[in-house]
Amino acid sequence: MTAADSPLAKDFALIASPEGVQATLADIRTFLCASDLCEGACGSVEIVLAEALNNVAEHAYGLTGAGDVLVKIALLDRTIRIHIVDKGAPMPGLRPPAGRPPALDGPCDTLPEGGFGWFLIRSLTEGFSYTRAGGRNHLRLCLDHATSAKNMTS
Repeated sequence: MTAADSPLAKDFALIASPEGVQATLADIRTFLCASDLCEGACGSVEIVLAEALNNVAEHAYGLTGAGDVLVKIALLDRTIRIHIVDKGAPMPGLRPPAGRPPALDGPCDTLPEGGFGWFLIRSLTEGFSYTRAGGRNHLRLCLDHATSAKNMTS
C-alpha cells in the first residue's frame, strides 16, 4: 500500500504564520489521536511538524504571513509519512541544515533560545528528504510508530 492509497491520510492547508502553524498543529493532533496513534508517536509528529512549519514561516516566508503551505500526512502500518510543500525561499544551498545542537556550556543566562529545530527533526525521524522543484520546496519526513513512541518515553 502506498501513502496515496492509505485510508488514514489527510491534507492540511495553512498560512505560514505563527497563528496558522499553531491552529494547524492542533488540527493535526486531533487527526492523529483519532487515528489511534500512541501518545509518543503523536508527540513526535507534533514536535517535528512544529519545528518544520515554524521554519517555513520564519525562513521560507520571512514571517510575512503571506505564504501558503500544504502538509500531507499518511499513516501506514508502521510508518508516518509527511510531505510539506511551500512556495517560499529555498533552503540555503538547497539542503537542510546539519542539525547540530548549539553549545550548552556557560552560564544559564547566555544559553541559546533557538537552534535546536533541525537537531530535533533529525533525532525524531527515520529519514527525510528535501527537494526544490517548480518553484516549491518539498520536505518529506518519515517517522516509525514504534521509534517515535520510544523517543518520547526515553
